[in-house]
Amino acid sequence: MKAELLAPAGSYAKFLTALHFGADAVYVGGKNFSLRTFADNFTAEELRSAVSFAHEKGKKVYVTANIFARNADFGQLSEYFSYLSEIGADAAIISDPGAVYVAKKVAPTLPIHLSTQANTTNKYSLKFWQEQGVSRVILARELSLNEIAQMHEFAPEMELEAFVHGAMCISYSGRCLLSDYLDGRSSNRGACVQSCRWKYEVRALNATNGKSEWLPIEEDGKGTYIFNSKDLNLLTKLCEMEGAGISSFKIEGRMKSGYYLATVINAYRRAMDGGELAISERELLNVAHREYTQAYALGENKETVNYADSQSKGDYVYVADVLGGNGERARVEMRNRFKKGDVLEVLSPTDTFGKAFTVTDIVDSKGESTDDAKLVQENYQINCPYVLQKGDYLRRKVTK
Repeated sequence: MKAELLAPAGSYAKFLTALHFGADAVYVGGKNFSLRTFADNFTAEELRSAVSFAHEKGKKVYVTANIFARNADFGQLSEYFSYLSEIGADAAIISDPGAVYVAKKVAPTLPIHLSTQANTTNKYSLKFWQEQGVSRVILARELSLNEIAQMHEFAPEMELEAFVHGAMCISYSGRCLLSDYLDGRSSNRGACVQSCRWKYEVRALNATNGKSEWLPIEEDGKGTYIFNSKDLNLLTKLCEMEGAGISSFKIEGRMKSGYYLATVINAYRRAMDGGELAISERELLNVAHREYTQAYALGENKETVNYADSQSKGDYVYVADVLGGNGERARVEMRNRFKKGDVLEVLSPTDTFGKAFTVTDIVDSKGESTDDAKLVQENYQINCPYVLQKGDYLRRKVTK
């Protein structure tokens, strides 16, 4: 499969994780103009370093600047686009037509990818953006594969990118006002508080005593989550997506943990490289997620709301970051408590993936043996019969 696997990174550490686990390209945000202002995001020097490092590995970096801009934003935006061009960023992801116009003026060699926020839902819009100098369109998530194929046929030179995995927005391709209305934080300028995930109640006036009181709306015993979307999962539709003309498979999640990204990227990379699909499908159950949906890939779908409370926690506990391992011992940074006798499993892009071993020896950073690795972020050495790489993870299966 020749399509690009495009992964998110909300920090430099997650950027390294994405590349380690097989992403062909990574999309990141700077400190301004990104729709994920609550992520750590990248300083100017981190952006420069990320682009340089990715290019050394034959990978790409796309930088988001996809807010809906106001007049006051354009002085800094102009400087930002010039800087992205200077450091060799592979594209700027933009949603605002004014920002597209300015980027073409101040950084004419900087490729522009049109954000999904621009709601491109038809072939004529696709053609329009092609004529404005946009090289790739990130399609609206409401499109079916049949509609995408028609768009590709109409403008075959335009690169098409589509989401394959991750959180879905209750609103049309993310154009939501709910967060702004309820909490004063604009989703369209990067400050969404995900109010669509909240539990809702209704306020009613008691006609007998004239008192107003909150009343629960109960979908079931867990309450009611009437705006909470299911998570997208198109792992089994990748061939059909590529056949429809999609050249980049995008994973959502700049706010997700490094462990989440490692698991999901690893699953999609292995599936795209011809690995056993059932293994990748099981992997996607190993991280926190809402009920999965294929959304609108096959056409209209009225079953995209997740009425249950929040997320499944997944089948594994993330235990440690691997710092290195020589086939006898591994150096790890503890993230969740583990003990002697625990069976740990390796999450890795290498052939050690899925291999398990029993912990029989734990030594802390002072060189002292212990039965219990209970200090968060403490460096430990443990027995491990496999050669591990920095950037791998260790996890423990949840006992049910």
